[in-house]
Amino acid sequence: MVITNTKLKRNSVGLTQGVFQSLGQVAPAADIAILLVASFSISGAQTVMSVIIGWIIYALWMITPYEFSKLKSNSGSYYAYAAGATDKGRLGPITALSFMYYDITGAAFGILGLSAFIFLMAPSVTSIPYLWILFAGMFTAFIIIVTYLGIRPSLNYTAIAGLLEIMFLLIGSIIIIIRVGAHNSVVPFEVSGPYSIGFSSIMFASVFSILDFTGSGVVTTISEEISKPKKNIGKSIVIAMILTAVALIPAAYALTVGWGVSSIGSFATHSDAGLTVFSRYLGPVGLVLLIVFTINSYLSNGVSKATAVSRWWYSAARDHVVFPETIGKINEKHHSPANAVVIWALLSFVLDVVMGLIFGPLSAAFVLEAGTGISIIIVHMIANTSLTIYTKRVDKFNLLKHGILPSIATIVGLIVVYFTMSNIFTKYFTAPSAVNDAYFASFIITILWILGGGIVVTLYYRMKKPEILRDAGEFNMKSKI
Repeated sequence: MVITNTKLKRNSVGLTQGVFQSLGQVAPAADIAILLVASFSISGAQTVMSVIIGWIIYALWMITPYEFSKLKSNSGSYYAYAAGATDKGRLGPITALSFMYYDITGAAFGILGLSAFIFLMAPSVTSIPYLWILFAGMFTAFIIIVTYLGIRPSLNYTAIAGLLEIMFLLIGSIIIIIRVGAHNSVVPFEVSGPYSIGFSSIMFASVFSILDFTGSGVVTTISEEISKPKKNIGKSIVIAMILTAVALIPAAYALTVGWGVSSIGSFATHSDAGLTVFSRYLGPVGLVLLIVFTINSYLSNGVSKATAVSRWWYSAARDHVVFPETIGKINEKHHSPANAVVIWALLSFVLDVVMGLIFGPLSAAFVLEAGTGISIIIVHMIANTSLTIYTKRVDKFNLLKHGILPSIATIVGLIVVYFTMSNIFTKYFTAPSAVNDAYFASFIITILWILGGGIVVTLYYRMKKPEILRDAGEFNMKSKI
C-alpha cells in the first residue's frame, strides 16, 4: 500500500532556506581552503579549467532534479525519482546504495576536512598527535545537535552565514586579481599547449571539481517541508548554481595567479596554500576572515548534509527499501528524522577516524572523496535515465528536456568516470604509493558496493518482496504551485 501522508512538517521553510540548503552543501570557503588542493595537485595551473568543466557538468546534471521537482515532491530526492521511474521500482535499490555510499564517504569532506584544516594551521597544534580526532568528534556532535533541533533553525543559520561567505569570497578574489596586476595570465584557461598539464589530467581533476559543486540538488530532499515545492525547488537549484559559480570560479583563478603560475606545482604540497594567498594579498584581516568562513563553511556543510541525508533516508525507510522503518522515525517535537541523523553521523565518524589514522586526515579525506565522486556520478546517471522513463510513464515527455539533455549529461558522466578510472589505474601500476593504492582500492570498493550490492538487493526484493519495489518512490505530496 502506498503511504499517502507525511510526518515531516509542511511549509517549514521558503525559497531563501532552499537556496542555502543547496549552497551549504557546496561549502565554497571550505573548497577554497582544502578541497581545491586535490584539483591543484592533478591539474596544476589549469585548475580553473577543471573547476569550469566541473560546474558545466554539474549544471547539466541539475536539469534532472529541476525537471523532476516540477513533477514530484518527495523527500527521497534521487532515490525516489529512480524508484518511481518504473512501475516495478527496479532502479530504487541501486540508487539507494549509491546515494548511501556518497553520504557516508562524503562526510569525510566535513569531518576530516575541518579536522585537517584546524590541525594544519599551526605547528603547535600539529605537534599534538591525534588531536584531530577531538575536532572530528566536536564537528560530528555539532551537526547532530543542530540538525536534531529541526529544519528551520538549521537552515536559517546556513542562509545567513552562506550569504556572507559568498560576498567575502567574491570580493576577496577580485581584490587578489587586481593586486596581481601584470602577473595575470591566460595559461590557467589553456587545455592544450606547452604549459598545459593535459586534457586527461584536467578531466580527472574535474571529478574533484564536481565535488566542489556537489549539493546544489539536495534541496530536493526538503520537498515535503518547503513552501510551494514545485516552484521553489527549481528556483533554489538555479540560484544556488549561479552563486556557486560566482564564489568558486573567480577564486580558483585568483588562487592560481596569486600563488604564481610558474610555481603552481608547489601549491598542492603546501598545507595551507589558500590561506597563504589570501593573507599575501588581503593581509591579516583577509586571513582571519577566510579562517572564520572556512570553519563555518564546514559546519554549514555538515548541517546541510545531515538535513539532506536524514530526509531521503526517511523516505526510503518509509518505503521499506534498504533501511528499516525505525531509521525514518520522526522526532515529534522538532519534526526531524533524528534516528537517521545520529546513525549517519556516527557511521561516518567511525569510517573517517579509521581512514584518518591510516593515511592522516588530509590524505584520507581525498581518498574517501574519490569514492564519493564516483558514487554521486552514478546516482546522477541513474537519475537522468529515470527522468526519461518517468516522463514517458506519466505522459509528460519532452524530447529536449527529458530525452536529449539527460542523455548528454549521462554521456559526460561516463567520460568523467573513464578518465578517472584511467588515471587511477595508471598511477596504481606506474607510481605505486600508499595514497595511489588507496585511490585504487577506493574505486574498486565503490564499484563493488554499488553494482554488486545493487544487483543483489534488487534481486532479493524482486523475488521476496516485489510489492515493496512496486510502491517505492510513489509518494508525491500534493501542494499548490
